[in-house]
Amino acid sequence: MEGLILSYRRGKHTQSFTHAIVKVSGVTNKDSAKKLVKKNVVWESPAKKQIKGVVASSHGNTGKLRVIFKKGIPGQAIGTKVKLE
Repeated sequence: MEGLILSYRRGKHTQSFTHAIVKVSGVTNKDSAKKLVKKNVVWESPAKKQIKGVVASSHGNTGKLRVIFKKGIPGQAIGTKVKLE
């Protein structure tokens, strides 16, 4: 299953580089997003290095996910694909 990194988790004055908002194709509501909680997520950099994370919770009512990565993801990761395992 694949997803798309949309943004960092952020507030009015801060950004959290280890937390990301991910949109998964085929997931359109909060209930189907809750089924993906605790799944593993992998982002692969252009240099073929992997940064791993875990789905923490759903985000909003349209089925987006909040993913916590072990290391912070770089800005070039926004708009790229991740794999859910």
